[in-house]
Amino acid sequence: MSALAIRTGAVNLGQGFPDRDGPPEVIARAVAALQGGANQYAPGIGVPALRQAIARHQQRHYGIDLDPDSEVVVTTGCTEGIAAALLGLVDPGDEVVVLEPYYDSYTAMITFAGGVRRPVTLRAPGFRLDPDELRAAVGPRTKLILLNSPHNPTGTVLSRAELEAVAAVAIEHDLVVVTDEVYEHLVFDDHEHVPLATLPGMWERTITLSSAGKSYSFTGWKVGWATGPAPLVGALFAAKQWLTFTSGAPLQPAVATALDDCPDFPAELSRSLQGRRDRLVAGLETAGLTPYVPEGTYFATTDITGLGWASSRDFCWALPERAGVVAVPMEVFYDDADAPGAGRQLVRWAFCKEADVIDEALRRLAGADLEA
Repeated sequence: MSALAIRTGAVNLGQGFPDRDGPPEVIARAVAALQGGANQYAPGIGVPALRQAIARHQQRHYGIDLDPDSEVVVTTGCTEGIAAALLGLVDPGDEVVVLEPYYDSYTAMITFAGGVRRPVTLRAPGFRLDPDELRAAVGPRTKLILLNSPHNPTGTVLSRAELEAVAAVAIEHDLVVVTDEVYEHLVFDDHEHVPLATLPGMWERTITLSSAGKSYSFTGWKVGWATGPAPLVGALFAAKQWLTFTSGAPLQPAVATALDDCPDFPAELSRSLQGRRDRLVAGLETAGLTPYVPEGTYFATTDITGLGWASSRDFCWALPERAGVVAVPMEVFYDDADAPGAGRQLVRWAFCKEADVIDEALRRLAGADLEA
């Protein structure tokens, strides 16, 4: 969809990347590292300064104590963390319970590992986790639960009660949980991000994934991390070493600087994003689209039912010509987009853009004929 935006000159509210970079002192640290000779292979598990900074981050925010030498691995973004966790833990035929709609790499990597996915759908309009559906998805071949909160693409932040339901199922069936928390700091209103690993009985069975890309607006750096008990992190690293082995040597000390020296940036970013979320949601409603207000992440969802389109895919392919705007069809994130409450008529819009970009997109949408 980003390529479509470039080709058509449309405003890109599709792919989730910010228009503005993160803290300048972090960029300066990367430049200094480049000029200072940090241009060869970093240790496979990550440079010590970054692993120690990640451990401090987890302790400072969540009270989680980590050994940076055995319970932290630096990854090439959270996407590699997902790949390495699944390849390291899932054997052919193992079942993986995963929230639907999916971030797109989940399905690819479950298949790559030889696993079988068992979806639990977050249904419109509320996009809440149904504990009964979660329990029903677990069978004798289930090995792992793959969780994402704050959730892309719906913007749902799983409540403590929902996470407790996940924990109860994982403990009862002795399951490992891989939890993707890249939007951990981008939570709005009075919602709270609760790391699953902090719940009773979950530390020893949880791999937590995150990155600097979203929290610090450096999505192109692709520096992420995995934390958890040494046996699980070791299994992830055993796969990671055959993927990238290592990456971003001069970027790793810069991310350590972000975590240690710019601790307030993510909260400031979250406040700014909340304002832009409100701006986008109000404009989408004015344009005749039915928005669902997200609790976190970069994304808002609209329902195009009533506009006469057969699918969100058809709508999104036509949108650049109709309105000069690009969005993402959410039906591509479902196994069965026609199921009740699923995504055939849902569209995802990114609000991690500057206010003037959002305003221009809304101006175009307001003046367009959006009916099929």
